[in-house]
Amino acid sequence: MSHPPRHTKIRRALLSVSDKTGLIDLGRALTVRGVELLSTGGTAETLRAAGLTVIDVAEVTGFPEMMDGRVKTLHPAIHGALLALRDDPDHVAAMQAHGIAPIDLLVVNLYPFEATVAAGADYETCIENIDIGGPAMIRAAAKNHAHVTTIVDVEDYEKLISDMDQHDGAVCEKFRKRRAQIALARTAAYDAAVSGWMAGAIGLDTPRRMALAGSLAQPLRYGENPHQKAAFYTDGSARPGVATARQLQGKELSYNNINDTDAAFELVAEFDPAESPACVIVKHANPSGAALGETLAEAYQRAFDCDRTSAFGGIVALNQELDEATARLIGEVFTEVIIAPAISDAARKVLAAKKNLRLLVTGALPDARAPGRTFRQVSGGLLVQDRDVGHVALSDLKVVTKRAPTEAEMRDLLFAWKVARHVKSNAIVYAKGGATVGVGAGQMSRVDSALIAATKAERMARALGLGESPARGAAVASDAFFPFADGLLEAAAAGASAVIQPGGSMRDEEVIAAADEAGLAMVLTGMRHFRH
Repeated sequence: MSHPPRHTKIRRALLSVSDKTGLIDLGRALTVRGVELLSTGGTAETLRAAGLTVIDVAEVTGFPEMMDGRVKTLHPAIHGALLALRDDPDHVAAMQAHGIAPIDLLVVNLYPFEATVAAGADYETCIENIDIGGPAMIRAAAKNHAHVTTIVDVEDYEKLISDMDQHDGAVCEKFRKRRAQIALARTAAYDAAVSGWMAGAIGLDTPRRMALAGSLAQPLRYGENPHQKAAFYTDGSARPGVATARQLQGKELSYNNINDTDAAFELVAEFDPAESPACVIVKHANPSGAALGETLAEAYQRAFDCDRTSAFGGIVALNQELDEATARLIGEVFTEVIIAPAISDAARKVLAAKKNLRLLVTGALPDARAPGRTFRQVSGGLLVQDRDVGHVALSDLKVVTKRAPTEAEMRDLLFAWKVARHVKSNAIVYAKGGATVGVGAGQMSRVDSALIAATKAERMARALGLGESPARGAAVASDAFFPFADGLLEAAAAGASAVIQPGGSMRDEEVIAAADEAGLAMVLTGMRHFRH
């Protein structure tokens, strides 16, 4: 068998697309280059309406489209034309014996299944939007990329014509191979969308097999460290955030920027913008400060004052439109990224001089209670779980100490609890007046987290010239129960007056007794928020 040519001439093309974007221009470009066009249904109608000559697939197969279009391209005259090895005498003989003419170019994009699901269509409608012939042709053409060029993305139309012009109407081997990989990935992603939807539609929480897919958003300079290669992929969901944001200015986002920005925006979305402006500052995936305010500028200042040291080079997330006053405050400190639902023209002008500042606008906040799943790779597998959307309301809290929290303490307890859900375990959060005043994150011991949070509060007092630590009179949230009273006693020693924690320890009674002895009010949530 001879080796296939490095360049394959395009003489005959099959076009069958749901998305008609760019179709007429492509059809004209192929026609003027002497390419014969085959097509189906609506694609053929669109091309003919533009004055182009098109041969119906039904003429090639000898069978009309039937069963509401379910059967039209599933025929040897089509698949033989795509799969035949042009340099294999047996294949060539079979084509000649059965009157099969080769197809050199396949242009297909699939039924809009993902868009149909996203629009909330019913089960039967989603089923009817599962493409069968399209994926079958794509896989056939991609497998035979030594002889056939496969195009599945509108963005590749111009690249196709350019490559043909460079090679006298042919397509080079490199182009064919790359488009074959893209095509096979597209059918894989399509199947992942279909199987994932169906698992949910029929109530399977843990399907036997799970397929994941993503689309390249951008290659990254490197990963967490310069020696690691990395890229950013989107999953096709419409959840507002870093993946869907418009970047208005600044350098390209890094791997760590994306990770930290996501953490910041998910936390700030906990706070309803209709109730209060909110700001979160994140460093290394943990909030260094979070606060509410009468204005967005006040919320930023209070979040910044929680830990001014860590805020340097941090990520700022806002739950309302970024205004000029807040932009001026943020601009006084080196900040890596700002993410907000919107930004005023005046604020943009203020920040325009900060060339390296990455400014992202999302158009909306993510729904903090919307269900979803998270994935984490481990050696040899994936850990899959529901997104942590567990929330507690005032009515869910159980007072277990002799003293009940005051109204002000209760507000701060609930505020601290929301923040603690987004802090790496073991997590301890001190809050006062709707702002964090100390955060202890990611420690192996809950005692150490409590101590670190108190130490940060003391450092804040010195930086701001306060007479005492803002931890005095603060509410404290612990993401999991206190296994012993020692962590709680650290909080009491720092001056905390109220505590919120899940409860459920074997030593709950001991911890409650220690809280009573220290004069603390304590409530239990019955819900844990580990975040590893």
